[in-house]
Amino acid sequence: GNCDGFIGNRMLHTYVFEARSLLLEGAYPHQVDAALQGFGFAMGPFRMYDVVGIDLEWRARELAGQGQDVAQVQVDNRLCELGRFGQKSGKGYYLYAPGSRQAEHDPQVDALVQRESERLGYARRRIGPEEILERCLLALVNEGAKILEEKIATNAHDIDLVYLNGYGFPADKGGPMAWADAQGVAQIRARLLQLAERFSSHWQPAGLIDRLVADGKRFADVQEGRV
Repeated sequence: GNCDGFIGNRMLHTYVFEARSLLLEGAYPHQVDAALQGFGFAMGPFRMYDVVGIDLEWRARELAGQGQDVAQVQVDNRLCELGRFGQKSGKGYYLYAPGSRQAEHDPQVDALVQRESERLGYARRRIGPEEILERCLLALVNEGAKILEEKIATNAHDIDLVYLNGYGFPADKGGPMAWADAQGVAQIRARLLQLAERFSSHWQPAGLIDRLVADGKRFADVQEGRV
């Protein structure tokens, strides 16, 4: 099927939204990346943006004339205003020595994150690696379920292939949908409902998840949006 972002970038959008939200709520870029890399990702979202270039989305928002006021992109905006575009400029979310691609922790970025979150009215709190993993992974899975439901992807395996080969998902976990099946779809649904109650309705489980739980099925059982 056809949709904005297809499979990979559509799911990436929800994943990155959570990562950016975690910064505003109390985490720092190196902590988010460490949690996801500890799970097995090739790199965390903020290291990824340093590689790709933080300014690409910033310039796209400028050209489109929309999206620059969203709270979750304000840290990116401040970094870009300082010319911190990532590896290519030697500074981004991390510091890079001349000629090096080694990401080094920069306390100045932590201070910038704290200033921005406080400016936006967030009461910062300690966020552990468990919450980082929970929110980023479940954001991927719930969006993947919506993609299956809308027949953008034929089956869960296709989604997993995209994330294993294009987005650095850990191979030993089999992909986001295989990981979700291993957790148990009923457990995934329960955790999404807990997040919806704690945070907001954007965590409401996809309708497909409700159907799978009711029928005792897995994501692997879905073909062309049907179970």
